[in-house]
Amino acid sequence: MLEELERLEREALAELGQVAEAWSLEEWQVKYLGRRGKLTLILRSVGSLPEGARPAVGQAANELRARLEAALAEKEETLRREELIRSLEEERLDITLPGRRPRLGRLHLSTLTLREIYAVFAEMGFQVVEGPEVDTDLYNFQLLNIPPDHPAREMWSTIYIDDKRLLRTHTSPGQIHVMRRYAPEPIRVILPGRCYRYEQVTARSEFMFHQVEGLAVGRHITMADLKGVLAAFVHRFFGQGRRMRFRCSYFPFTEPSVEVDMDCILCGGQGCRVCKNSGWVEILGAGMVHPYVLGNGGYDPEAFSGFAFGLGPERIAMLKYRIDDIRLFFSNDLRFLEQFS
Repeated sequence: MLEELERLEREALAELGQVAEAWSLEEWQVKYLGRRGKLTLILRSVGSLPEGARPAVGQAANELRARLEAALAEKEETLRREELIRSLEEERLDITLPGRRPRLGRLHLSTLTLREIYAVFAEMGFQVVEGPEVDTDLYNFQLLNIPPDHPAREMWSTIYIDDKRLLRTHTSPGQIHVMRRYAPEPIRVILPGRCYRYEQVTARSEFMFHQVEGLAVGRHITMADLKGVLAAFVHRFFGQGRRMRFRCSYFPFTEPSVEVDMDCILCGGQGCRVCKNSGWVEILGAGMVHPYVLGNGGYDPEAFSGFAFGLGPERIAMLKYRIDDIRLFFSNDLRFLEQFS
């Protein structure tokens, strides 16, 4: 039996020396050291030997197992080093080659448009102030003359977080935040930010979009001031010669209220899916701040007046850059986004 163990050792080590791939080591281990391996079978047969021979054979077999396991571990390490060397040779870096120029990011079209809007209104003396995206029903509706039972709430498809908090449906709540911060001083601000509505996504509307709220409060402010500011913005942003029209409308927080349209740049006024074949595109809603809202903001409506407006940067960008689908803004298509810088 001892001679058989010596023969088995020579055979196993010789075969181990021929192994060239890591997956072959498992076959070798099963063949010699597995539950039904050659050495395991010898160990199981020790009990059938004469009682005097058992200790010597058992000891020799266990010592052989230890040597084979050590040889296996050494072979695994050797193959691992060889594989590492091969991979390094295949992935060798030629340090004499010129480096690759890093790819720089770009500003998103919505961000670019917002910055252009900021610049235009900054020339007219408006400051930029931001409000909270998660607001309360009190600020989003009630303080803007929209009580809980008011039918005007149907105008906004609101996403509520709980009974009191919601994702703002428009940037108009910022009017109250700003007025309460600065009252009774005159103010002239724009409030940009993201808004959310539970609406169907179409070529004209998204469930998440940007708005820029404008607000001016002071003494003797009139509708003529509002029209002058908006006309100046349109001509400064889109260029001289653009046509505008003011239509009577209704917003609970302004009185009187108007909607402002501009001739559609995309179709030249001939009609397309963006302008609903009318030749006009609504770019913003506006009006004189309702006395109730002025009072909620901390101003005396008998002494102060003001105007407010809200415009959509994505809608503005669609007109300026002749984009016919608002879904392109947030689809993460680099072919579209890389056109703007």
